[in-house]
Order: sequence, then structure tokens, then C-alpha cells
Amino acid sequence: MTYQLVQQWQEKTVPVTQACWVLGVSRAGYYQRQHRTAPARDVRASAQVKAAFMASGKSYGSRRVRKELAQRGVPMGRFRVRWLMRENGLRPVWKRKFINTTDSKHAYPVAPNLLDRQFNVAQPNQAWVSDITYIRTRQGWLYLAAVMDLYSRKIIGWAMAPTMPAELVVAALQMAVQQRRPEPGLILHSDRGSQYASDAYQALLTEYSMRCSMSRKGNCWDNAVMERFFLNLKMERVWQRDYANHAEAKKDVTQIHCWLL
Repeated sequence: MTYQLVQQWQEKTVPVTQACWVLGVSRAGYYQRQHRTAPARDVRASAQVKAAFMASGKSYGSRRVRKELAQRGVPMGRFRVRWLMRENGLRPVWKRKFINTTDSKHAYPVAPNLLDRQFNVAQPNQAWVSDITYIRTRQGWLYLAAVMDLYSRKIIGWAMAPTMPAELVVAALQMAVQQRRPEPGLILHSDRGSQYASDAYQALLTEYSMRCSMSRKGNCWDNAVMERFFLNLKMERVWQRDYANHAEAKKDVTQIHCWLL
């Protein structure tokens, strides 16, 4: 009966170690019993966890697997998900290569950090963030520039190209403006790369009466929301694909409707 209580608490996100300590039983004894009995609900739960993990392209960790299960109507504690993933050998597999997309060695003026990590805003079109990332294809690198509204955390403008000149970020911003038509005074934050400091991009900000904000040198945390979005996009999609060319990559990435507009 005591071990059953441990099981019930663990399903409600109480760590096994803590539950065993409170109930005065050994952690090893609990796991031995689990392996001996192998109840049907554990088999069913393992199958559900495996299904969610495989649907992610083997990219989800325990937190995202748990979220996916909840969306499927299968509530499960985080510690139980983590334990089942470990027991079944389910580990995220990602393919990574770092490319520096920020060229801060330029002679353009650099704007102050007006946003100052104030990522939670009260209304739409109050503050946007922008950045550039890269996507590997067999044809060569494809660069993605995106603009996000901090209020909705959705991408409202984007552009892709095999190179990353100033025109790339200009195109992404123009798309965002066409979609939203923001009032004057909006803060648009980015890194201090040459694309964002360029005359063409700055002229567009002036035309739309936007206030330019830039991260401090070498500080990716000043644009953490955008960095996190790109990381999630790669873990959940890009790193699980082997794109033959730019057109295939562009079509696949833009099919992820949840991050657009």
C-alpha cells in the first residue's frame, strides 16, 4: 500500500525520493517493486510517452513531452514522464553546428538597449524583437530573419535568403509592418549586427517612427525571447530534417503555422 502511495504522489509531480522519505520506505525498494509488477498502466503510459516523443522527431525532452501529452488529454506528472523516458531510453537527438550571424565589427552607429530585457508587454505592437538564424541544407546555408511581437510571441514578419545582407532584415520588417500597421513609438529590438545598424534598415525605422533598441555587445540574453524561439524551431523541426535545397527548407519551415502571425 505504501508503494502505491509513492506511485500516486509521483504521478502528481512529487519526486520519488521525496515521497519515499516522507513515507519511510527505500527508493530502491520502490523501483524493485515497480520492475516486478510492471502494472498495465505503466505499459500504457510508456506507450503514450513514446508516441509523443517519436511525434516530435525524437527532439522533445521531458517537459515538452509532458506538454504534448496534456494537449492530447493525457495528464502526467513531469517526474513520471522523465522516469518513463529514462526507463525506455528516450533521449533527444539534435544535430548542431554554430554559425555566427552577428557582425558587430562595423562603423555604423549603435542604438542603446531601450528594451532592457522587458520582455513582458501589456499590449500588441508595443515592442517587437528581431534576429537572424541559419538553416543547413545540402545546397548550402539558408538564412532566416524574423520579427516577433513580444505580446503574442508570434512571428509577424520573416524573410529567407542564401545570404544575409541588410535587405534580408528589411524584407522581414516590411512584412511585419504590412501585417500590423503599428502606431509610432514602437520599440524594435535586435542585436547590433551590421544588417540592423545599416543605413537601409535604420531609414525604414525612421520612416515608420519606430524606436531602435540594440543588445549590448556579446550579450545574447538581451534578446533571449528571440534566441529561445530559434532554438525551439531548430530542436523541433530543422535539426530533424535533411533538406535537399533551399526551396525544400523554406516550404517545410513555413508550414509550421503555430509560429506564424
